[in-house]
Amino acid sequence: MNAQRQHPGNDRYAKQILFAGIGDNGQKQLRESRVLLCGCGALGTVLADTMTRAGVGFLRIVDRDFVEMSNLQRQTLFDEDDVAAHLPKAVAATEKLARINSEVKTEPHVADIDHTNILSLVDDVDLILDGTDNFEVRFLINDAAHETGLPWIYSGVIGSHGQTMAIFPGKTGCLRCLMDTAPEPGATETCDTAGVIGPAVNVISSLASVSALKILTGQAEKVQAALTIVDVWDGTFRQMSTERLRDTSHCPACHEGERLWLSGREGSHSTILCGRNAVQVSPSIKGTVVLEELASKLRDAGEVEVNKYLLRLTLTDPDYEMTVFRDGRAIIKGTEDIAQARGIYSRYIGS
Repeated sequence: MNAQRQHPGNDRYAKQILFAGIGDNGQKQLRESRVLLCGCGALGTVLADTMTRAGVGFLRIVDRDFVEMSNLQRQTLFDEDDVAAHLPKAVAATEKLARINSEVKTEPHVADIDHTNILSLVDDVDLILDGTDNFEVRFLINDAAHETGLPWIYSGVIGSHGQTMAIFPGKTGCLRCLMDTAPEPGATETCDTAGVIGPAVNVISSLASVSALKILTGQAEKVQAALTIVDVWDGTFRQMSTERLRDTSHCPACHEGERLWLSGREGSHSTILCGRNAVQVSPSIKGTVVLEELASKLRDAGEVEVNKYLLRLTLTDPDYEMTVFRDGRAIIKGTEDIAQARGIYSRYIGS
């Protein structure tokens, strides 16, 4: 009969503790740390998995979307059962992570991150991780980080290339130091035009995770002041120093306290979802939708499926699919025309 292990918790992290950069003290700091993950798609699932396996004490996951079959190629926490169950990504990820490491407290939020809720989401965390797929939310995170002084790690991937940068408000260059505003529609590649491959996601997420581990173990000074750019297909790796970026950029967020996205002056209530032929429509005033009551009203409009997280209405004439969440948001699949999507929302949900 095998002798009972005295410290099962330490067994889990034994190899990580042996690493000189973390050790016992670093592991203790990880256990006491709290992280906000904004977005749980390709980047977000790898980040969530890595943080959970590393033993971060608390992980808040915020994502507005649900799992689809096209996600499985690169979003590592999901499987076909999640697709069949129409599970929101934040919920599906939390269920998987609980089976990976029950010591980590994971808090899912099925929500769109906007200027009305971001400060409450960052209120009690030590670090913000970017797992989003759009610049509007990234600029909002940037504003919130400036407002609270929280560090955050920007990451993005398209095609076979991606980039990541750790940002320390008041100390290093920020996202607006790199670019004053979000790129105009059509000005940059998207996953619709360039696609995305899993290895690029994994590499960028891993680099971001290393920065996160340094920050959470009290070693922020070891994070390089650089924008790291990798192309896994070409095999290229380069870094752009950001050491003097804050001092030379004349950034209005850094130097003048401008918070365009946090104030709500910038940002949209409707968003085209990359690679989905879909538009998210959000009501101007948030509320709570009773999905069961809405389902009964929509039975004659098309095929209706409902669970405790969302309602899905499939229309055949015209051919659209509308997924409605409890906070009143809807994702209309079958169009990338924002005006058309708003019209469908208004017809079936109201203005």
